[in-house]
Amino acid sequence: MNQRAEQALLEKLKALSPERLAEVEDFVEFLAAKERRQQALERLRALRQRLPAEEISEQEMQEIVAEVKAYRAEKRAERERAGRS
Repeated sequence: MNQRAEQALLEKLKALSPERLAEVEDFVEFLAAKERRQQALERLRALRQRLPAEEISEQEMQEIVAEVKAYRAEKRAERERAGRS
């Protein structure tokens, strides 16, 4: 982003009410989390390609996926609890 666009964005943000700024902040956090997830997925895919296919059975892959889903659910619950505080 060039300096002019950055300055224009800052001016728009300054004009928003505190409630709208909170919404913008939430959305920016959502986008950042989405970007982190995408990068993590790309790293996992790159790692998976380096593994020999016979090293991980379908059952093991399902177990890994289940563990990842459980971890994500735990983190989501933590964020929700932190948001309520």
